[in-house]
Amino acid sequence: MRKFTAFACGTGAGLAAYYLQKLRDPQLAVHNSWTNSDRPISECALWDSNWDFRDPKSLVRPQKNDLPQEQNRYNSDLEKHVAKSARHIILIRHGEYLDVGDSDDTHHLTDRGRLQAKYTGQRLRELGIKWDKVIASNMVRAQETADIILNQIDYDKAKLKHCSYLREGAPIPPQPPVGHWKPEASFFRDGARIEAAFRRYFHRALPEQEKESYTLIVGHGNVIRYFVCRALQFPAEAWLRISINHASITWLTISPSGNVSIKYLGDTGFMPAKYLTHRIPRDAKNVV
Repeated sequence: MRKFTAFACGTGAGLAAYYLQKLRDPQLAVHNSWTNSDRPISECALWDSNWDFRDPKSLVRPQKNDLPQEQNRYNSDLEKHVAKSARHIILIRHGEYLDVGDSDDTHHLTDRGRLQAKYTGQRLRELGIKWDKVIASNMVRAQETADIILNQIDYDKAKLKHCSYLREGAPIPPQPPVGHWKPEASFFRDGARIEAAFRRYFHRALPEQEKESYTLIVGHGNVIRYFVCRALQFPAEAWLRISINHASITWLTISPSGNVSIKYLGDTGFMPAKYLTHRIPRDAKNVV
């Protein structure tokens, strides 16, 4: 019996050492390339509670000692940095547009795209949300979509913010790679900008925020898909595996603890089926 136990323990230890070595082998381990991390995917899958660098413990000077006054100081400082409310970020993809000409100025919504935006605005109005902020990419198709939506919801158009960081682009090389699409220069140019947009808009609430807030962002398919992967801490390279329709609604919630959940992903169930599209028409044919 002792020999069997020793054999089993030795075998288990050997297998553990074997798999540990496999994880350490750079040719066999899968890594999170967005962060250039050398951690195996099994470790990257753990939730990073300080993903937005706003965990109260990371914002407060550590205790110097265990004296009561120092503990009181630490606890008091900690309490001042604790978020109290959730942030809701609702992402809208622009409506269908006609991809003609080399300039963004010529990329206007189609008739169908305008109808899509109207249906989305009506849906948002039905949800009865009181908006704290509305932000739109400064590209023509996003601006036109935002304008149509604002005609449907209760929000002052004069308060609309325009953000160049939200412009469409190629955020990061996708996995699996796409053989016919290799915009390496675009990844280098657009990736940092789109990541900067994520960091600008995705974070837990400030401590002074007393009630839940609602931010509406009108943007683009690639940017929204990247935001979803980053917010949920999925591998960022997976963004191209997601498909979302034109004028769709994606809803993410950031809790006071920093946890993130998704309520809608590319929702267009409120729209008549004949208006559902996700690809760009190359000419005026078949455009409503």
